[in-house]
Amino acid sequence: MTVVTPAPIDQPEDEEMLVPHSDLPENNHQPMEVVAQPETANNVENQPVEDPPSSRFTWRVDNFTRMNTKKYYSDVFVVGGYKWRVLIFPKGNNVDHLSMYLDVADSSSLPYGWSRHAQFSLGVINQIHNKYSVRKDTQHQFNARESDWGFTSFMPLSELYDPSRGYLVNDTLIVEAEVLVRRVVDYWTYDSKKEAGYVGLKNQGATCYMNSLLQTLYHIPYFRKAVYHMPTTENDLPSQSIPLALQSLFYKLQYSDNSVATKELTKSFGWDTYDSFMQHDVQELNRVLCEKLEHKMKGTVVEGTIQKLFEGHHMNYIECINVDYKSTRRESFYDLQLDVKGCHDVYASFDKYVEVERLEGDNKYHAEQYGLQDAKKGVLFIDFPPVLQLQLKRFEYDFMRDTMVKINDHYEFPLQLDLDRENGKYLSPEADRSVRNLYTLHSVLVHSGGVHGGHYYAFIRPTLSDQWYKFDDERVTKEDIKRALEEQYGGEEELPQTNPGFNNTPFKFTKYSNAYMLVYIRESDRDKIICNVDEKDIAEHLRERLKKEQEEKEHKKKEKAEAHLYTIIKVARDENLMEQIGKDIYFDLVDHDKVRSFRIQKQTPFNLFKEEVAKEFGIPVHFQRFWLWAKRQNHTYRPNRPLTPMEETQSVGQLREVSNKVHNAELKLFLEVELGLDLHPIAPPDKTKDDILLFFKLYDPEKEELRYVGRLFVKSTGKAAEILSKLNEMAGYAPEEEIDLYEEIKFEPNVMCEPIDKKFTFRACQLEDGDIVCFQKSTSFEGEHLHYDDVPSFLEYVHNRQVVHFRSLEKPKEEDFSLELSKLHTYDDVVERVAQQLGLDDPSKLRLTPHNCYSQQPKPQPIKYRGVDHLTDMLVHYNQTSDILYYEVLDIPLPELQGLKTLKVAFHHATKEEVVIHTIRLPKQSTVGDVINDLKTKVELSHPDAELRLLEVFYHKIYKVFPRSEKIENINDQYWTLRAEEVPEEEKNLGPNDRVIHVYHFTKDTAQNQMQIQNFGEPFFLVIHEGETLAEIKARVQKKLQVADEEFAKWKFAFISLGRPEYLQDSDIVSSRFQRRDVYGAWEQYLGLEHSDSAPKRSYAANQNRHTFEKPVKIYN
Repeated sequence: MTVVTPAPIDQPEDEEMLVPHSDLPENNHQPMEVVAQPETANNVENQPVEDPPSSRFTWRVDNFTRMNTKKYYSDVFVVGGYKWRVLIFPKGNNVDHLSMYLDVADSSSLPYGWSRHAQFSLGVINQIHNKYSVRKDTQHQFNARESDWGFTSFMPLSELYDPSRGYLVNDTLIVEAEVLVRRVVDYWTYDSKKEAGYVGLKNQGATCYMNSLLQTLYHIPYFRKAVYHMPTTENDLPSQSIPLALQSLFYKLQYSDNSVATKELTKSFGWDTYDSFMQHDVQELNRVLCEKLEHKMKGTVVEGTIQKLFEGHHMNYIECINVDYKSTRRESFYDLQLDVKGCHDVYASFDKYVEVERLEGDNKYHAEQYGLQDAKKGVLFIDFPPVLQLQLKRFEYDFMRDTMVKINDHYEFPLQLDLDRENGKYLSPEADRSVRNLYTLHSVLVHSGGVHGGHYYAFIRPTLSDQWYKFDDERVTKEDIKRALEEQYGGEEELPQTNPGFNNTPFKFTKYSNAYMLVYIRESDRDKIICNVDEKDIAEHLRERLKKEQEEKEHKKKEKAEAHLYTIIKVARDENLMEQIGKDIYFDLVDHDKVRSFRIQKQTPFNLFKEEVAKEFGIPVHFQRFWLWAKRQNHTYRPNRPLTPMEETQSVGQLREVSNKVHNAELKLFLEVELGLDLHPIAPPDKTKDDILLFFKLYDPEKEELRYVGRLFVKSTGKAAEILSKLNEMAGYAPEEEIDLYEEIKFEPNVMCEPIDKKFTFRACQLEDGDIVCFQKSTSFEGEHLHYDDVPSFLEYVHNRQVVHFRSLEKPKEEDFSLELSKLHTYDDVVERVAQQLGLDDPSKLRLTPHNCYSQQPKPQPIKYRGVDHLTDMLVHYNQTSDILYYEVLDIPLPELQGLKTLKVAFHHATKEEVVIHTIRLPKQSTVGDVINDLKTKVELSHPDAELRLLEVFYHKIYKVFPRSEKIENINDQYWTLRAEEVPEEEKNLGPNDRVIHVYHFTKDTAQNQMQIQNFGEPFFLVIHEGETLAEIKARVQKKLQVADEEFAKWKFAFISLGRPEYLQDSDIVSSRFQRRDVYGAWEQYLGLEHSDSAPKRSYAANQNRHTFEKPVKIYN
């Protein structure tokens, strides 16, 4: 490991996805399974803690292409006294790019609430030309929830694995990390209301985009006032009424001392939790919310508020130049979308917005009665609204890359915006010039991160004073104007030198935090909009409701604060045992969370508490006897002994200490009440050491039911045989009915339930107070098919039963059916039950795949035939247990399939424009020749003697022609395509000076300040003859590809070596270019056909599970 001082960071790319890495294709921030990696040679403890706050770490990854782990950690290195490491996914984290993150190496052992901030860059070094090294940078607040951060799409795998590009040399990858640590103030003790005078909003998942918008709207007082005046009633529920939920939220923001939750509001939108956790487009949310409110305000005193505040109008016009014809269309807007790319500031964007477009040449305008005419087309503003919302187009679609990218360019916005400038150049002729369109900046909404994720917050000055505030979810801080404006312009930031003596090159970072929405308020409307909003604006019922809510909250808080003064007493009675056993529980006697509980002051004498029990249950004090519960060594929980008269004189608090040694505020009791013949309470019988209290459960094997039937005192010297008639009476059986008795001993980790010998005494059977006896009829149920014919087998079944939800592997999101199975079921038991359910004769034709609890998707590897012992092994995923399995029905038995290798081969027909994918299944020891022979029986050949070959195609290049003798066992078709085609006759009859060359399609991509070649389409081989000119070769290529003359005329031909094109003229002799042999492989030199890629975009086959598209926002109410 090498650690040195800061070095320059090359021009970074700007489109990247900045998210905590996760095995999920979407950026739902969920933890992923973490596999502990041993710390390697460098011993972190021996390094000096007094590191410079920024350092560079270099990591050489050897045997890179042979790595077969999904992810890989670097050694640990120290920066700013903290331990870090780099995490890479060599084959991409569910994307066709290298994925790379910076990870807090010791996150699992750090104290609760830890947090640290770092600016960092990650780089892959180009070992041939350093200037082509790829570096990306960002900054992040690391914490327990987001302990790693970085780039899921760092660089395309096609570039990385292409040896000609220079990123992999001798199968070694060199990764560099530069880290600068900034100290942060304690996040957890900060009080926003006290420090800033405002409170924040809680983030319920990935909702910070909503929080920043809600804070902005709340701080437009006129808007808040209108929301308060929307009619709502005390019968409305906030979770079902958007107006009430918004009123409630705004009221709490105005009067609460702590951060406010948004759950009621998102519920009122009709969002399920999945929606709330999806990062929506904030502009879309703004529009939908305003439209919803506009609709709800109709017919009320505040009708039209949304239009009054936010609606402006512009005029689209087309004006003919040579004839007197003009077409205009008036349109309204609630916000304006301004270009960032190519614009220096807001004024430049407005200039671009009203830019006049000339319609001429092929693009003439068809004017009514005048035909095609040269014309001018543009937009001018009729009026601007009092509150002007500007959406900055920081995200745009890049057609070259077929993906969304984020524009992090430097872009300025003024504190005062004059839209009347240059004699009203933005205004239409009909605009009212008496209105002064001078605006003051009210809020700046910021996005920090990349295109597929990141964080939102807002800078707002609520009263338009000089004081700005930053609203970042729950935290509100005072900020200066520089932080709110200049630091949100984007572009690059230069960090101050920490060690000027070492290296004078500045440490530069692209600023991934920048403004994406601005809110301006018109000066002339300022007093009207920044108005006073107080209690009298809030409906009485709303104040009452929220006061009540507040009181409940205070009451709970008080209870919590006073908890140490009280004891919770939980009283279990026979009635609870009757209700619960056989329904909610089967083992032990009661669920204490479902019994009556009393909150009693600790100093209250227990006898006084008994009076409260008498009132509650109607049982006189002298008929009550209380038992203490005890946890036994085998983890069961049973009544242990009655309270002594002496103990009953003590206080509740003292008793609680007697009952459990652990510090617990609860006292658990069993209330024993004896009933006389008239079923009224009577005094409990005297209990001697010889008396044992037993509890009885009855099992019915026919109904498969277990229930509680009561309790009895028995003498320790008595025998079970003596109480049989009493038990029959309790069960409702005839007095002479033969019954079998069992003792329920324990159920964790496994069930222990043993027969009781009726001839032995209770003492000899080791029975004691609180023991449970289960009994059942001992009649043999011959001829009847009973699943569980005795108590032990039934309890075993209950303990191990598991409902499993099965889904078809083809439709992994849809539940198909559920089966109740046992955790102890073997592999054969499980597939047999599934086969039965599906009506399948042969269970061996089923293949099951386990579920990944983190990604909520099937795991990539199915379960091998009899590859696990029990159902539990199928359901376990790291430390979690799932209840989902996926199934598929195979056409041959699974053991047979496992002995075969399955390959997907794309067959390219020699003359027809079609590609058919064939699945070839052969024994693993077969060769490529066997694949070709098998394929010949399935495909249509151009003539019977045609010869076939098998190629490896990866990212539109041919990497290999497989020798017929190669074994198929090691061929991997997961990352690249296997292509089969006929060998053309001309290749079979090569002259001594003929060459076979590679021909690839390409386009040029200059988006990253360096020219990159992007290959696309189907690569192919071509025979070239000595002395043949490009013109002759072009004619053959055109004929082979059947391209129309008009299209072909636009194509350019280039000789490409090591990724650099040299364009060819028609008279050039092509064979002279392909002489050199000093290259890594034949694909390093090829004939390139440059033209636009007109084929529809398709995600790469190995990458079909990627979902990077946003769901449109819907508010359902």
